[in-house]
Amino acid sequence: MKSASSDAADFLLEDFLPYELSVAANRISRLFARRYSEAFGLSIAQWRVLAVVGRHQALSPGQVADATEMDKVKVSRAAASLVERGLLSQQTDPQDGRARVLRLTEAGRAIHSSIVPLARDLEAQIEARMAPQDWAALRPALRRLSMVVAELEGE
Repeated sequence: MKSASSDAADFLLEDFLPYELSVAANRISRLFARRYSEAFGLSIAQWRVLAVVGRHQALSPGQVADATEMDKVKVSRAAASLVERGLLSQQTDPQDGRARVLRLTEAGRAIHSSIVPLARDLEAQIEARMAPQDWAALRPALRRLSMVVAELEGE
């Protein structure tokens, strides 16, 4: 039986699932961020806010945070910069005077409709470089992993 100290000595961070997922996600995010920045001057956080608001038409910043799994401060900063650029509008929620609602402006809709093909093209480039069976297994495995983690969080 191994002792705890020998287990720690044998631990390889690069083989640890959370680390591997983080590295892969960060690399993908940097690739997309570079392309979004070059083409539209958008950060990943800004694109995620635009994408979610564009899909749902009108959302509060809290709903955007929930939908994107980003923290509220990051969403708030991204939304504020998008409002400043004229890509989002922010109004008081008519059903709750304390809440705000975000909507795409006409300029925001134009960027949203232009950036979606870029996002899909980049995803297709990644897919094309993977074995078909690996690509086919990736999404279901990620969804199942998310469900398992959610179950563990609920314990």
